[in-house]
Amino acid sequence: MDARTQGERLVAAARGGDQAAWEELLGSLYKRLRAYAARRLPSAHVEDVVSETMTRAVAGIDRFSWGPSGFDGWVFGISRNVIADHYRHAERDARRLEARVDTDAGALPGDALDLGEDHAQVRRCFSLLSEKEQELLELRVVAGLSAEQVAAVLKKRPGAVRSAQSRALAHLRTLMEQDDA
Repeated sequence: MDARTQGERLVAAARGGDQAAWEELLGSLYKRLRAYAARRLPSAHVEDVVSETMTRAVAGIDRFSWGPSGFDGWVFGISRNVIADHYRHAERDARRLEARVDTDAGALPGDALDLGEDHAQVRRCFSLLSEKEQELLELRVVAGLSAEQVAAVLKKRPGAVRSAQSRALAHLRTLMEQDDA
């Protein structure tokens, strides 16, 4: 049985209320969803966003239809929307309270760990990429989504995703070479 047939079987079972099917569908995505959210949010909010993503997936399963992005791409699209909602609410709350929050915008999950010079250089140079480049590479490399799945999430063509990925990686290489100098 191929992956799509297996996925279709699991989605159909999940729509019917099969808890084991849900566990298999979402369990296979959990680590990648968490890694994607951890790159986009302060660590205190990651679990809430992943949980909300899964809740919305369960609630919206009847609206899911198979396309080139498959189930994984659909769920990552939900995650992207949940993250955007999180930032919209945070901005609204900050304005409402008229309070400034002192955050370390440069901090990334795992900064406290000694990841070695190479890892530190990659993280440093990655942080210099544009938000769009970072998100694209996070979806393709960290989350492991295909170009077709990323295209569905970002509402672009797969060819445009591949081209943008190539440019983003070239930009990262250039930044790393400059950092070495």
